[in-house]
Amino acid sequence: MSQPYPSWQPWQGSGIPSMLASHADRERAVDVLRAGYGEGRLEHGEFEKRVGRAYAARTVGELALLVADLPQGPLARPASFAPVPASFLPVPRPRTNGKAVAAGVCGLLCVPTMGLTGIPAVVLGHVARAEIRSRGELGDGLALTGLVLGWLSTAGWALVLVLLTVVSVVAS
Repeated sequence: MSQPYPSWQPWQGSGIPSMLASHADRERAVDVLRAGYGEGRLEHGEFEKRVGRAYAARTVGELALLVADLPQGPLARPASFAPVPASFLPVPRPRTNGKAVAAGVCGLLCVPTMGLTGIPAVVLGHVARAEIRSRGELGDGLALTGLVLGWLSTAGWALVLVLLTVVSVVAS
């Protein structure tokens, strides 16, 4: 696909707005204005005024203001970049904490493993809840599930050990 303005380049003005503008800076700004006019973003009168101001600009900051509201304005963007209004972008969701998922899985595996995954569920659940609070992640329910099931299996094993100890003391 050929571009209508072969000399057109993205505006890359310097980071110092008070730096004096060169002829090349002015030409790049005018190229951005031409592209904006060609796309129908500027009326003819406004385009003429901005071009006049671009050629009269003394600093890079003045040029940046002239093209700031146009695509390929003061920040260079890749050619494939298509700006999308923020209202059409999906709302970013916080990610789910991985340790919370692991705690929930370990908690659920307490029954088939006869409690062997109880202690990892408890440890992962506590670490996950601390990370969730500090990072604002999701997964608090999973971490809490792992904690509850882990503590229940640990308490069950503790009860079994106490009962075995009592039975062995009474039997001897």
